[in-house]
Amino acid sequence: MTVVCPSRRAAGALLAALALGSSLTWAQQDTPPSVLEGPPPIYPEQAPLSGKPQRVELRLEIDETGKLQGVEVVGSAGEVFDRAALQTVQRWTFRAATRDGRPIRSRVKVALVFEPPSLPPPALRPSEAARSQEQGSLPLEDPSLSPRQTPPSTGEASLGEVVVQAQGRMPSRGAGDVEVYLGKLRSVPRQDAASLLRLAPGIFLTNTGGAGHPYQIYLRGFDAREGQDLEFKVEGVPINEVGNVHGNGLVDTHYLLPEVVRSLRVIEGPFAPQQGNFAVAGSALYDLGLEQRGLAASVTAGSFGSRRALLLWGPSWGGPKTFGAVEAFSMEGFGQNRSARRMTAMASHEGPLGSSGSWRILATSYATHYDQAGVLRVDDMKAGRIDFYGTYDPQQGGDSTRHGLLFRIEQSKQGFSWTQFGALTLRDFRLRQNFTGFLADPQRSWQSDHPQRGDLIDQRSRILTLQALGSGRKTWTTLSRKHSLELGYSARVDDVDSLQQRNRAGTNIPYRRDLDLASFLTNLGLYVDAEMRPLPKVLLRGGVRSDLFHYRVHNRCALTVQSGFGGDPPDTECFQRDRTGYRSVDQTASTAADTLQPRVALLVGPFSGFSFSLARGTGVRSLDPQYIHQGLDTPFAVATATEGGASYEGELAGGNLSVRSIFFRTFVDRDLFFNQTEGRNTLAEGTSRTGWAGTTRWITEYLDIAANLTLVRAIFEDTKLLIPYAPNVVGRLDAVLAGSLARLGSKPLRGTLGAGASYVGPRPLPFDERSQDIFLLDAAATLRWSWVQLGVTSTNLLDRRYRLSEFNYTSSFRTAGFLPTQVAARHFSAGEPRAVYGTLTLFLDDSP
Repeated sequence: MTVVCPSRRAAGALLAALALGSSLTWAQQDTPPSVLEGPPPIYPEQAPLSGKPQRVELRLEIDETGKLQGVEVVGSAGEVFDRAALQTVQRWTFRAATRDGRPIRSRVKVALVFEPPSLPPPALRPSEAARSQEQGSLPLEDPSLSPRQTPPSTGEASLGEVVVQAQGRMPSRGAGDVEVYLGKLRSVPRQDAASLLRLAPGIFLTNTGGAGHPYQIYLRGFDAREGQDLEFKVEGVPINEVGNVHGNGLVDTHYLLPEVVRSLRVIEGPFAPQQGNFAVAGSALYDLGLEQRGLAASVTAGSFGSRRALLLWGPSWGGPKTFGAVEAFSMEGFGQNRSARRMTAMASHEGPLGSSGSWRILATSYATHYDQAGVLRVDDMKAGRIDFYGTYDPQQGGDSTRHGLLFRIEQSKQGFSWTQFGALTLRDFRLRQNFTGFLADPQRSWQSDHPQRGDLIDQRSRILTLQALGSGRKTWTTLSRKHSLELGYSARVDDVDSLQQRNRAGTNIPYRRDLDLASFLTNLGLYVDAEMRPLPKVLLRGGVRSDLFHYRVHNRCALTVQSGFGGDPPDTECFQRDRTGYRSVDQTASTAADTLQPRVALLVGPFSGFSFSLARGTGVRSLDPQYIHQGLDTPFAVATATEGGASYEGELAGGNLSVRSIFFRTFVDRDLFFNQTEGRNTLAEGTSRTGWAGTTRWITEYLDIAANLTLVRAIFEDTKLLIPYAPNVVGRLDAVLAGSLARLGSKPLRGTLGAGASYVGPRPLPFDERSQDIFLLDAAATLRWSWVQLGVTSTNLLDRRYRLSEFNYTSSFRTAGFLPTQVAARHFSAGEPRAVYGTLTLFLDDSP
């Protein structure tokens, strides 16, 4: 018999399959080779189809160090499939086979089965795997080796056949659709899951709010703030927060542990009908899983009092989607008021459902408390009135919790597959920040006499989110060409309670209410996605999406400024009189609207490795509930994007080379920009972005190099002025060298050396100013022997003193009696100085 790995377990299941196959051909004292890391096989985009699965058989030769010494096609399915199979296994990293504890050379025959993405194979039940192992019925390449025989002591053997199934996925949308295979690049310093986004072209991350604050994201000329223009999905479920008082669409990825992120896909534009709310600049899709089986524990300590403890568990009886992870982190922080504490727990399990499906459950829980230094005036820093790493207001900081439960089922049968998701999330968020000092509290006629009391903004949101998503895809073949049609839906309800107040300087006592909303928000979506191949090497994908947005917003403090007729007590926060007389302090507004969003992509090729694509689509971003009024016609912003690109995939100097070049343009009819005085996003007129992005990656046996560069011009359509804060130039280079260094006893000593460099050009600022540029270099190295691994990481290796964020606006921070002028001034938030961290990891149930 053959062993069929479930499509969703991909390459990680090969480890179990190899172990199963070898257990039938090796004596008990022998240990078979296995896969340490590698990407799953992906169905070739331009492959011709006959309606039947395509099978490629390979013979692999693995030496005593775990190095792949040779690979041979012994069963061909044609050039396209053969090339895809060879590229897949060349990226795998192996652990060598052993006999009596000593490594030996081995051979294994592997069959990769390429089936249409909508036809995943039956999942192998644990009981079936056990039964196969007992029966010992895997076919052997070398008949001289039987389950009861020990291979010759010279130390070379052949293993039984293992079948690995191609993995299904949402079809590509062209050159701007980037599938980030992490591979060796995991060794480049990444502090969290959001940092992985830097592997996609044009993405720049900043964080002015502290270690627990969500990242601010820049992409293709968009200042996406904390997620307003970039849709985030984890395991297929959106995680953008609708109605968060700090920013509509906010995304906090700190609850995701980077160690359990298997892959990341970034679609830079609204080109797939599956993309929903906030997919204005595009979508970031996180796939979770743990390839490493067994129990691993690590401890990290280093600069600024940083401490991290991590426990990972991947049970041997499960695939990569079955795991548990717990993290505890704390730091005192660099400079003043930058301490943070957090803890995260994640648990996931996947099992079979019938003969051709699977089910999965994922539970997450996360909590953090952190301090925030905020911004500083450049003139105060240069005059020595405040330190570069100082703070004006030590009351700044935040708290965040997130608890979620996700359930997914999938089934596939005879050309038709369907998927159903359900998710529940409870979110609590608080942020205290001061951007302007003592400026936004002038004396009002209805107020008791007072000085400026301070501009500390205290924002709170509590959000309960219920979601359901589903889709079904039918695939058929006409004239030897594959066609498909997918129908899907999404339903989401958000119950949001938001409050924004102003606090007295140096205290936690509020004196004014800016915003007090209770919102009930509904988003219903339907889409159709078709795939047609009208000509050889010509692929047309596209469809249409329709979304309905419904708002009911209860404003519990509808009138915050006295209308001039008086009658309310002094120092009233929510007034009860307007021009017509008495009124209630609250007011409700409701509205609804729907929108059609056509999306299409044309892919042509490959021709000797070259492919070309053209895509156009429309995306939407729902409006912040604070801007909703009764009967508003279109409670959303609309973006229209177009891109054209070319890509190349081939071999170079024994490695796999991929190159992409993309030209793009995006127009948004109503945009959002951060207002420092208001402490939240405010509306602006239409904007456009035009630019170019390029990316390349070269992967060899020992080396993995990735580079990307984006050039963009982002302007306001009415004035043609540059959009502030969004960088015009973003570049990134990542490189890792990995391999076996020596043998200590019977086990290899493995090492990795990784580095990452980022460059961000001067960013436009208000009043025709420009920020400083940024260049940062990070590096990391690891050594692993047996079940022990040591690592060292350094961020900002050159110890550059840089301004992570820069702003131009009016403020009045009172420093040492100095009263600044009321004109726009340069402000900044300090970037982290050089930091060094050491990590000890113990693989308690496993060894190389």
